[in-house]
Amino acid sequence: MMVEPGLATFAPLEAIRAAIRPGVTTLELNDIAEAAIVASGGVSNFQMVPGYRHTICVSINDEVVHGIPGGRVLEPGDIVSVDSGADIGGWNGDSAMTVVLPDPTRPELVAERQFLSDLTEQSLWHGIACLAQAHHLNEVGEAIEDYVDSQGTFGILRDYIGHGIGRSMHEEPPVFNYRVSRRGPAVKPGLVVAIEPMITLGSIDTVVRDDDWTVVTLDGSSAAHWEHSVAVHEDGIWVLTSADGGASALKPLGVTPVPIP
Repeated sequence: MMVEPGLATFAPLEAIRAAIRPGVTTLELNDIAEAAIVASGGVSNFQMVPGYRHTICVSINDEVVHGIPGGRVLEPGDIVSVDSGADIGGWNGDSAMTVVLPDPTRPELVAERQFLSDLTEQSLWHGIACLAQAHHLNEVGEAIEDYVDSQGTFGILRDYIGHGIGRSMHEEPPVFNYRVSRRGPAVKPGLVVAIEPMITLGSIDTVVRDDDWTVVTLDGSSAAHWEHSVAVHEDGIWVLTSADGGASALKPLGVTPVPIP
């Protein structure tokens, strides 16, 4: 049920990864994503959100999440987060990635932003690896926070977190990216969650722009966003929005995902 929408969510991000470069507009990325979802037999679940009419969110530099595609042209050195989702048969997928565009004139900026993207992605995989053996869901946030703290001083957003996913794109339970006092629900077969750390180079304080969607860092610091939808089943876990179920990324962390029967 959830495998097909997961792959239909993976497809637009891979298509964008192949096409993204300086000079492309964010609306062009949106059109690429739309074509990939349709080709996969899905429909964009972002367009089902009241008041939102685009296929993806594109957030650049100090924009953390929910950036609206339009005429903005990508520039060298930009750090670009793309969030996408697909629905097939009333079941949903949700995933995000961050790409840093090359800029030979500003190697230090590119390196700093690439490090931020890499650590955000790795914090996601550490959270997923934790889910594979966790007893309670909020252990995932502990694993994410521990990894981020091991890499230096970075901001883990508190106001925007992960969520359950299934018949709706956003469902209970909440999935925290940091420690909380309560344990959360038991991790057991049937649990499907979207884990999505959002990390900044500075403060965790954000503000929503006048478009009522785009979330930006208050101090202007760069941000990164990575996300996967993950299913817990009788035999293990499977990353629904990854072509190999997360096998290549989880292997170094000692976890072997198991396909859903």
